[in-house]
Amino acid sequence: MVRIAVDAMGGDYAPHSEVEGAIRAARTLGVGVTLVGQQDLLWKELAGHGGVDSLAIDVRHASERVTMEDSAAKAARTKRDSSIRVASRLVREGHAQGLVSAGNTGAVMATSKIVLGMLPGVERPALASALPTVKGSPVVMVDVGANVDCTPRMLAQFAVMGEVYSRVIFRNASPRVGILSIAAFFLVGAVVLQNVREQPAR
Repeated sequence: MVRIAVDAMGGDYAPHSEVEGAIRAARTLGVGVTLVGQQDLLWKELAGHGGVDSLAIDVRHASERVTMEDSAAKAARTKRDSSIRVASRLVREGHAQGLVSAGNTGAVMATSKIVLGMLPGVERPALASALPTVKGSPVVMVDVGANVDCTPRMLAQFAVMGEVYSRVIFRNASPRVGILSIAAFFLVGAVVLQNVREQPAR
């Protein structure tokens, strides 16, 4: 069974939303979920839901949490028992196959890089976003905000990661790869916004 480590203290309404999402994932997808955070709060939240005893959900205690106001680099270095760091260690040690967090994105990336390291041939992590298209098959955009000073080699690495993501997750047998400049991105956004404004009210 695939098990996902969830940073249960990272979201705006933590841990309520994280616990609810974990229960839905365990019930509908059949995955195991380890909720990482302040265990007393997590057990209390779980107790408010019926039928969770039969689900593959457990709790791992973490005494610290990373807030949105925390510096990503500082949190990664100093908060050694944060829910993000403990969840990352669970992946590194093989207790979980993936990590999910709705918290501080920079801290998640920095902590994951420190704890898990990088894949061979990848110099920097990148954020990916799946966007809908008119044809119905999603397009994967990489990188969407994590890096502002990419070298050509990093762009090539992002292209490979995006191509693999599209093939594995969306079953796209032969993804096309292209480059979208920042100017073009803002132009597309402006056109979409203008079209939305011109739509008649219903």
